[in-house]
Amino acid sequence: MSPPPATPRWGAWRVVIGFGIVSLAVDLVADGARSIQGPLLASLGASALMVGLVTGGAEAAGYGLRLVSGPLVDRTKKYWGFAIGGYALTAVCIPLLALTPFIGPVGLVAAALLIILERVGKAIRSPAKTVLLAHAATAVGGGRGFGVHKLLDQVGAFSGPLLVAAIIAISGALWPALAVLAIPGVFALVLLFWMRSRVPDPGAFASVAGTRTPSVPVAEANGRLPGSFYLFGISAALTSFGLVGFGVISFHLTESGLVGLAAVPVVFAAGMAAAALAAVLTGGAYDRIGGGALLVVPILVATIPVLTFSSSFALVLVGIVIWGAATGVHDSTVKALVADLVPVARRGTAYGVFAVFQGVGTFGGAALAGALYPNAVALSLITVPAQLASFVVLLLVVRARRRRQ
Repeated sequence: MSPPPATPRWGAWRVVIGFGIVSLAVDLVADGARSIQGPLLASLGASALMVGLVTGGAEAAGYGLRLVSGPLVDRTKKYWGFAIGGYALTAVCIPLLALTPFIGPVGLVAAALLIILERVGKAIRSPAKTVLLAHAATAVGGGRGFGVHKLLDQVGAFSGPLLVAAIIAISGALWPALAVLAIPGVFALVLLFWMRSRVPDPGAFASVAGTRTPSVPVAEANGRLPGSFYLFGISAALTSFGLVGFGVISFHLTESGLVGLAAVPVVFAAGMAAAALAAVLTGGAYDRIGGGALLVVPILVATIPVLTFSSSFALVLVGIVIWGAATGVHDSTVKALVADLVPVARRGTAYGVFAVFQGVGTFGGAALAGALYPNAVALSLITVPAQLASFVVLLLVVRARRRRQ
């Protein structure tokens, strides 16, 4: 018989906010760099297609490898170890990008590898961190808990690009901005070790009165993930397929002369601000009406390619705001529905499997966008039907979920 979970020294909301601050610091690092990946790769000699392949491949690795890390954390229960190790990889890889302009012909290869490795770090930490967070979030309301976490997360995603933009404007170069990002990375790691000492096992929050538990059949609770979960994964893959990666969008902004290099991170920050707002709004809506709150996402995504590839900066900006909103929901509220569709003991595995669906869609969409750039019409002829299919499949999941409740 396993011992009872150690009593947390922090309350559930404090854990949610603690993880939010960690994500704030790490997203300041990761999204600060992400906002200039396109221009960085272009300055090292990359084409639009290569930018799409590298950034899309990195996202695919960040999602796909969770198929390994998710079940592994469920088996080992070493959630804190995986979370800290994954965050550490991001904290190291991003500042090292500052060296790539100075190492000659291998700079492009090194930058590509570091960008991919940073996403591997996300793959290592994400299922473990999400399971740790889910225990606390479901004790306060899954939609609200994930929404508040995402709001803090997006403060970092918003601030990082602005910090990068300011340093580029002052220095006139990319590398100083990347080097400075080592500071918040170290802060995040120190905070994580402190949190682990205060909350060694957030699973203790499962005993909190009123915590919702997924209504899954007994057979599925004993091992299999439910069919509705896989349908939701298909819907998420189709939606991700339509989310043109910001690497290609930022390539378009600079190559078309719509904005200067220092302004690219500011544009990215606008998208991240939209992501924060969308996460909070849909999180609250999810707690009230359930998965139906997500049905708006495929509709929004259908408009992204034609807007973000426009020759009008105003239309591109609208497209980036929509892109950010959809991205925010896809990295927050969808996790609450996953948590409600699967057994608690299988959440790590479920988040890993679900990430594979998102990764396949993300890589396919980014690669296709890079290959078809700048032909937005041709891209939309492929992505719009995908969003229609995503909407229909998601509707089936929502209806199945309601029947089961």
